[in-house]
Amino acid sequence: MNFKELRVSTPLLNALEDLEIVYPTPIQEKTYRRITAGSDLVGIAQTGTGKTFAYLLPILNELEYSKQQHPRILIIVPTRELVLQVKEEAEKLSRYKNVRIKEVFGGTNINTQKEYIYDGGADIIIGTPGRLFDIAVTGILKLNKIKKVVIDEVDETLSLGFRPQIEQLLEMMPQKKQNLMFSATLSDEVDYFINKYFFDPIKIEIDNNITPTEKIDQQAFNIPNFNTKIEFLKHILINNDDLIKNLIFVSTKKQADYLFEKLNPELGSVIGVIHSNKSQNYRFNTIKNFQKGSIKTIIATDVVAKGLDFNDISHVISLTVPDNPLDYIHRIGRTGRADKNGSSILMVSPYEANYYQEILKIVGANIKENEIPDTVKVSKILMEDEKPSESQKNYLKTSDLKNSGGAFHAKSKKRQKINSGGLKKKSKKKKN
Repeated sequence: MNFKELRVSTPLLNALEDLEIVYPTPIQEKTYRRITAGSDLVGIAQTGTGKTFAYLLPILNELEYSKQQHPRILIIVPTRELVLQVKEEAEKLSRYKNVRIKEVFGGTNINTQKEYIYDGGADIIIGTPGRLFDIAVTGILKLNKIKKVVIDEVDETLSLGFRPQIEQLLEMMPQKKQNLMFSATLSDEVDYFINKYFFDPIKIEIDNNITPTEKIDQQAFNIPNFNTKIEFLKHILINNDDLIKNLIFVSTKKQADYLFEKLNPELGSVIGVIHSNKSQNYRFNTIKNFQKGSIKTIIATDVVAKGLDFNDISHVISLTVPDNPLDYIHRIGRTGRADKNGSSILMVSPYEANYYQEILKIVGANIKENEIPDTVKVSKILMEDEKPSESQKNYLKTSDLKNSGGAFHAKSKKRQKINSGGLKKKSKKKKN
């Protein structure tokens, strides 16, 4: 089915044609008519499956021109980056419609944003929960005219502690409205919101536990500690031509900064880092430079990267193993999209073996396990969270995962010699 068969209006069809988009994704196809029919709806799908267009298309299709001061549509998202991304997508789709779209988020002067919201009014407001609430309680932003509310990436929004603000915002809105919720997972806390605020919602779930593994070359490397992981990362970033546009995931902001500091002397000009402690302008500029290609690699945490949708990612590199296996699925799902192949590199230390085992339960048959090349320097320096307690003194003595619950097996000497990390080496340039 194409968008015309879904009865998408001509202005939106023209915008989609400009974007060279002809066919809806599964989440878009399955939700479009239900949303235009006015039903409350919960959409469960991974990042990168087209969730943003899934709610923007039916909302914009129904939205008529108005001079009303206060918004009719409210879209709540967890991060400022996602606010701007959703606004950009909404503006692309509304190119041939007269729609006032405005955004608000923390980290900027609230008085400036209050003036921005009030001046000229708005049809759609996109914002983070905290800043939306702060402006709404002043009376500058009135929510009593809201016809549709979207809570996007609700699982991530709740994990960031925004439940009180979301509840307060919902209490400010009319009881009679359309409620739309999109999430990558369906947790007990998400269920709570559905049961309390939604009226007989339709639930659409798109194969959340399935990743396109046939398009992604997944490799896992047995590495003793975080500093050795950095040495291996340097090795593959410097020596391989096929790492063109890369996302590197770590668990914490501290790890992200430490990694950037270690890579900066040799690779600083083509590497960026984003997390919630970085300034707004720094993060926006880093993302912009990554999209245009002047930065080849971004270091990020799962929290700040959730919801960001980059095109043409060649490699997803996980320096840490996420404690939730679905986070691994979300990470690698950013590569291997459309008709392109992708690559994933997962670095596993002994203390992460249990988390790795959970990932294997989902995609184990598709992961190739390797040892790092002998040329990579093995560090003996441990990060604070890697140091064993008194009761675990012998925990890190093993150099592989075979004794710590992992799935790695000892490699033969022959295999170790020929193993180059499973990546294409850079071709040596001839000297002039």
